[in-house]
Amino acid sequence: MSKLEAAELFAKGKHSGIIQSDGITPYWKHLESVVSRLKNIGITDEDILCAAWLHDVIDYTNTSFDDIYQRFGQNVAVMILSISKDKKLHKKDQELQYVQQLKNASWQAQLIKLCDISSDLKNLQNSSWSKTKKSKQVKKILHYINAIKLGLAQNKSEIPGIESIVNGINDVLKKYGHKSVLI
Repeated sequence: MSKLEAAELFAKGKHSGIIQSDGITPYWKHLESVVSRLKNIGITDEDILCAAWLHDVIDYTNTSFDDIYQRFGQNVAVMILSISKDKKLHKKDQELQYVQQLKNASWQAQLIKLCDISSDLKNLQNSSWSKTKKSKQVKKILHYINAIKLGLAQNKSEIPGIESIVNGINDVLKKYGHKSVLI
C-alpha cells in the first residue's frame, strides 16, 4: 500500500461517522474534494496529497501531531500542524494565532488551505444555512485567504494551475458581494 493510499484510509477511518453540515454527506468527501482540486491543478507530490487527505485530522479527531509524524513523517505532520488550530487557546486567541500560523506556513500547506477554502465555499453554496450565516462564513474565509495569498503569490511558478482555484473562489465571492482576490 502506498503512503497516499494509507493516508486516505487513515483519514476515512478517523472521520468515519462524521457528516458535513448538510446532514447527509460523509465528511471524508470534503477531504477527497481537496485532494481532487490539488490533482486537477497538477500537484503530484505525495506528501502534499497525503497532508491534504489528513488536513483536518488534528482539528476534528483525537489524532495528535505525534500520530501523524510516526505514520506519515515529519513533512506531512508539519504541513498539517501549520493549518490546524490550537484548540487549547481561547476562541479569539485561537483565531489570531491561526491567521499568523497560516501566514508563516509553507506554500505547500497554504495551497492545501486554498483548496480547503475552495471546497468549503462550494459546500457553503449548497448549504441550507441562512444568507446571514453564509455571509459571516465568507468573511471568515476571506480573512484566511488574505493570510495565505502573499505566500502563494511568491510561489506561483510552482503552482501552474492555481488560477483555476482562485477563479472558482472569486466566482463565489462575487455572489456574496466581495471583491475578487488576486494571487
